[in-house]
Amino acid sequence: MAPQQRCGRFRRSAVVAAAVATAAALAAGPGFAAATGSARDADPPAPTPAAASAEPTESPAARPAFGAYLDYGPRGVARIARLSAWLGGADLRVGHTYLPGDRWHNIEGPPGFLDVWADWRAEREDRMLVLNVPMLERNEEGVPDDEVRELLRQGAAGRFDHHFKALAERLVSLEAPDTVIVLGWEMNGVTYTHRCGPDPEAWKTYWNRIVTTMRSVPGQKFRFDFTPSRGLDAVPWTECYPGDDTVDVIGMDSYDQPAGLSFDEQVTEPYGLQAHVDFARAHGKPVSYPEWGLFRNGDNPEYMRRMLAWMDEQRPLYNTLTDYCPHGVWQCGENPRASDVYRTVLSGRTDGPTTPVEPADPTAPAGPATPAEPPSSMESTPPVAPPAPRPPSTCSPLDLGLWVEHWLGGRLCVPVERRSRTG
Repeated sequence: MAPQQRCGRFRRSAVVAAAVATAAALAAGPGFAAATGSARDADPPAPTPAAASAEPTESPAARPAFGAYLDYGPRGVARIARLSAWLGGADLRVGHTYLPGDRWHNIEGPPGFLDVWADWRAEREDRMLVLNVPMLERNEEGVPDDEVRELLRQGAAGRFDHHFKALAERLVSLEAPDTVIVLGWEMNGVTYTHRCGPDPEAWKTYWNRIVTTMRSVPGQKFRFDFTPSRGLDAVPWTECYPGDDTVDVIGMDSYDQPAGLSFDEQVTEPYGLQAHVDFARAHGKPVSYPEWGLFRNGDNPEYMRRMLAWMDEQRPLYNTLTDYCPHGVWQCGENPRASDVYRTVLSGRTDGPTTPVEPADPTAPAGPATPAEPPSSMESTPPVAPPAPRPPSTCSPLDLGLWVEHWLGGRLCVPVERRSRTG
């Protein structure tokens, strides 16, 4: 996405990841939130599931994998089942999260951060864990081009190899060796420090070093996903392609933008959806859509219908909707008509594609939208903690301070009996 258009997903996580994901997870043990949650319900009750659609069955290997980005931490795991229920029991086989890009320690996957995601992945053989991995620290801090150029050259020379080896070892130790790694995503733009534009040749060499380093770890089965943003951004994304030997999947982040651009134009524009599919086909790679959703054209049911149909036609390895405002449809009440399309098309889906529905009548009254969590702001004053419900008898509350509890959505409850994943 373009620089000023990026929502605050990682401005939030970069600040709190170390404090929340590391301190809290270390205190409560791996998979803490999945086991105990917070002391209050983080989400509203799931709406009544829609009726499942009748579809032909396929073998599990042929089923299209889809999911949504629901939160980077343990809440994201917990919400997968809730979104499935809202979709009439649809089989969400993809879990998608991001490593914070603030400091190298967090890019290595700090202890406790990925455990709950690895646990979710391990519950079923056909699930897929998708992990966005920054290539440089200070990834959203507006680092100037000349410094980015120098950092890319240092990476190409091997200076940062040990960080990515540590990440690979962490994933293997967590029994998630087949994670799909979306490395250096949206490199064709200007948002991230890991952007390609300041030195494409150094960027490609650096990508190849990272992949080679991570593949050197015994037991790994990683797939590496090269994912630019749709269209011509700062540089043509084809100039950043590092080569077939180190790319397993060719992805594209594709939001409904800019304002006024039709879906047909999103398909046919230079470096757009059709160019992406053609490029992947020429290189013998599957496609993916790690980030997609609404954006500059508001509640756009036509976009939702056409994008779902496009993905059914292209049969990507996976797709994950970005489900927070303004992009989403379940955790965002701003897009009721697009939400109706998404829910109707995917309701009950466990196998192949369904026929997309026509967009809802814009004159008809919209049904009740799923309540969304209120947005947070780093500029706000620390909140006054609400009275916490009585914790269950099997755990005790953990006092991490008002700011941490604000980001977590409540006070953590630590189980009395702790068990590790390997214990």
